[in-house]
Amino acid sequence: MSYHGWAPYVPVAKRRARAAREMKKLLNQGKKIEPIEIQGRKIARTFWGEAWCNHLEKFSDYQNRLPRGRTYARNGSVCHLSITKGRIEAIVSGSELYKIDIDITPLSTNKWKKVRQQCAGQIGSMLELLQGRFSDHVMKIVTDREKGLFPKPGEIKLACNCPDWAGMCKHIAAVLYGVGARLDHQPELLFLLRNVDQEELISAQLDMQTATAGKGKRKRLAEADLSSVFGVEIEKPLKPGRKKRVPGRKAITKTSNKRVRNRAVKKKVSGRRKKKPFAPTAAAVARLRKQFKMNVSQFATLVGVTPPTVSNWENGSGKLNLRQRTLNALIKVAELTPEQAIREVKRIRQEKGAVQK
Repeated sequence: MSYHGWAPYVPVAKRRARAAREMKKLLNQGKKIEPIEIQGRKIARTFWGEAWCNHLEKFSDYQNRLPRGRTYARNGSVCHLSITKGRIEAIVSGSELYKIDIDITPLSTNKWKKVRQQCAGQIGSMLELLQGRFSDHVMKIVTDREKGLFPKPGEIKLACNCPDWAGMCKHIAAVLYGVGARLDHQPELLFLLRNVDQEELISAQLDMQTATAGKGKRKRLAEADLSSVFGVEIEKPLKPGRKKRVPGRKAITKTSNKRVRNRAVKKKVSGRRKKKPFAPTAAAVARLRKQFKMNVSQFATLVGVTPPTVSNWENGSGKLNLRQRTLNALIKVAELTPEQAIREVKRIRQEKGAVQK
């Protein structure tokens, strides 16, 4: 025993060998062992892992205490780390093997609801979500220090059975960094830790509700908007006592000329088949996207704009003031069938993926 009751220094190699023996015993007893293994100097390399570490380092409560755990995390001292709903359990190798328990407060219902509303329709798929492939706007939402997905110091309860009196010892610091390394490979564990369902972030139903929701007022569409939405002419109601006039009826009923009759019929049929050009209104964009069964991110890819731009279009009213290039793109998209639109989105994303590689 050394001064002040501390155990004598034990070399890293000796600690590892002893930890390996103890972990093997636990494994033989049926316990699932999940060590943290870090290659190189960088602890986290993906969006979720880096975001977790950056978030913790922003708080003054932790910024002076976390660095002492980096070395422990890098040299393989975190022998076991498991993440369950609202809880982190770990074993860290020091002078002895120490047990760490960390409790995380679940994300509040109101905060989760706001995150979902802000992200609605802007995350294309579960793959995009878990790989962190989304816009800067969504990144700011989920990583916001006060309103995002990551816990604040007041929502984290720490416990370690080592003799260090500090609230955060180097063993706990190593575990917190170990969580960042684990999220590199299993980002879905963050949602489990905060007790929320990640699938709700890509819910199409929430997307449409958010896009069409008003601020307590019901919006009425003008006749021009209805015409553009449904592709038909909206007629004004007739005054009482007046009969509806049918185009071409007079020529057909008052002449027996077969050629005139045929011309009138052909003109009527061709008039029905003539499709009205796409009118760029908020309602028309929302209807077109719904017709394609796409979320905001997919539709934005199809048109060649950002997801927030599409959301702003749909949350507006009346005719949209667009640049000629964007207007031409929308008109072209409106001529596609849903199947063609889906294929076009896949093609565009494949090309972008190939360019990024």
